[in-house]
Amino acid sequence: MTARILVVDDEPQIRRFLRISLTANGYHVLEAETAGQGIAMARDIRPDLLILDLGLPDQDGQEVITALRLNMDLPIIVLSVRAQEMDKVEALDRGANDYLVKPFGVAELMARIRALLRPHMEKEAAVVESGAVRIDLGRRVVTRNGEEVRLSKREWEILAVLARRPDHVLTHRALLMEVWGPAHVEETAYLRVYINQLRQKLEEDQAHPTLIVTDPGVGYRLKRRDEPHTL
Repeated sequence: MTARILVVDDEPQIRRFLRISLTANGYHVLEAETAGQGIAMARDIRPDLLILDLGLPDQDGQEVITALRLNMDLPIIVLSVRAQEMDKVEALDRGANDYLVKPFGVAELMARIRALLRPHMEKEAAVVESGAVRIDLGRRVVTRNGEEVRLSKREWEILAVLARRPDHVLTHRALLMEVWGPAHVEETAYLRVYINQLRQKLEEDQAHPTLIVTDPGVGYRLKRRDEPHTL
């Protein structure tokens, strides 16, 4: 399963360097350039790991750590030019998992990411089942009544995002951000088309969906428990 890493840094060149390096190592990269954006995206998208700069334009990165630690346990790596011991100690005391000083070595950063992701990713269910549908996130295989269902790349990406948080409503904006990127967060028509395609392939009755259900005006969720339908 591809891990999602959120990079929060206000320097475009650093974000570009990290995006290239992380993508080359098989990670899915999301980006924010302010503390406010980073906190909102982390809470909305629930990435697998956060890479955080401390010197952000709207708020100190230390406060971002504190804000996220109120209700999230995602791994956090601080990447900062601040080399003083007091800065490192404060970040770790606030809840950061690791601290690297800029400039840094890519190989070392990747090793630290792997070390933090290993136990975190192992906690995720590799297989999600709902009725006749079985979603194997690790193998990227979907079956219905025991027969494999062929999905397009985009259909799989949407279904995988939903399956990682079953029984949780994911907003239209969060799904669009993760699958299409920040330039498309208002284009809900794209999302609706692909949700309908997934329902055609996976639901017993597309008119009365029981797998991918709608929370009107909010978003969609992958349902595992039995409850009344929502069209």
